[in-house]
Amino acid sequence: MASWSDFTSADPSLAAAIRALFEQYGPGLAYMATVRADGAPRLHPVSPVITDEGLYCFMVASPKRGDLTRDGRYALHSFPPEECDDEAYLTGQATRVQDPMVIATLSGALRASPDVDWHLYELHIETATFRQHGPAGAIPLAASPTVAPMSRTWRAELSPQLALAS
Repeated sequence: MASWSDFTSADPSLAAAIRALFEQYGPGLAYMATVRADGAPRLHPVSPVITDEGLYCFMVASPKRGDLTRDGRYALHSFPPEECDDEAYLTGQATRVQDPMVIATLSGALRASPDVDWHLYELHIETATFRQHGPAGAIPLAASPTVAPMSRTWRAELSPQLALAS
């Protein structure tokens, strides 16, 4: 797994394209899939927070937060842009942030109410994919010059400990 800053250092152009899709409407906006206790997927809209240091998400008391507490696996998918079908997709592991300085900095900057029962999670990245469909979109409805979709995927390198466990 890699932090957002590790990913950005490894592939700056891919990270910039993905960040642009997550922040296309201003604050971060994405769909997050988590794993329910019975193994089924759960899907919810979330507002990811991207900083130079990391990718974060505030989670209020909810089934989604329970999923991340029990099994931190997640998938994050961008909202579709209005003018095309481009998409960004991340997978990885979410961990609850315990560092009081990080929590204070982000909650202060984003005006997270201390009266709400929220936890801050950092989203570590295993894979990152950006898919660009071109001006005609994923499924052209009219005859137009076709552009082959372009897809780029980045994968975090396995640490020696993870490689041995595989």
